[in-house]
Amino acid sequence: MNGTVADEMRGLLEQALAPTALEIINDSAQHSGHSGDDGSGESHFTIVIEAPTFADMNRLARQRAVIAALGDIVGQRVHAVAIRASAPA
Repeated sequence: MNGTVADEMRGLLEQALAPTALEIINDSAQHSGHSGDDGSGESHFTIVIEAPTFADMNRLARQRAVIAALGDIVGQRVHAVAIRASAPA
């Protein structure tokens, strides 16, 4: 796929979870030279996502849904992802 890992993650999350709000923050620069930094500039991310599908899920279930939607990206191509998932108010 052409584009960034963040772009790919956005597409996967939009397709799987239909979020009403989605922000993907590249935190890789803060981890430069640390464990998991592969030099790509795309190793650490924070995902802030709001989706109606999360309404009946607890925090762990929401995080699992996000990780499942991302497929092999987390752990294979991205070292770490922080997730803040919520349902619309």
